[in-house]
Amino acid sequence: MYSGAIPAAELLRVPVTGVVPGNVNVAPNIRNPLADDENAAQRGMKDFDAFNCSGCHAANGAGGMGPSLSNDSWIYRSSPANIYLTIVQGRSKGMPAFGAMLPDKVIWELVSYIQSIGEKPSGQFGKTTSHEPLSPDIEQVPPERMQTAQPWNFTEPFSKGQRPGNTGG
Repeated sequence: MYSGAIPAAELLRVPVTGVVPGNVNVAPNIRNPLADDENAAQRGMKDFDAFNCSGCHAANGAGGMGPSLSNDSWIYRSSPANIYLTIVQGRSKGMPAFGAMLPDKVIWELVSYIQSIGEKPSGQFGKTTSHEPLSPDIEQVPPERMQTAQPWNFTEPFSKGQRPGNTGG
């Protein structure tokens, strides 16, 4: 059950970046008020479609004109409070501010859905990539395998979405 809004003063203390003086975690631990609602993500998925979030982020948050939401790469951090603030305040480069238009509960439902599709899957689950444009024939050698000031000079075969060096079937 929805337990109400998070106080604005607490939300204002949520940093957008991870760069803070002294490298100390200062972010308040704001929990999604719908975290215990097992149907919140399902409602959030319907909200995502109803409010045309897929118009920018594509179906299932796969990424389009807007960034992918179904992976573990986040521009403005992945905490429930950061996702909430992104929806409420918007962000530069195209994310509209929906805070004045959507009820607080709906925003938290969207947060529930976005977190559910952004969870890193376990096991051998791969990342979704587009069929077009086709994957390159060669890929830069990953930095964990070679440190160099000219990484673009070091490439290796790349095939059908496999990691570099893993071109076999």
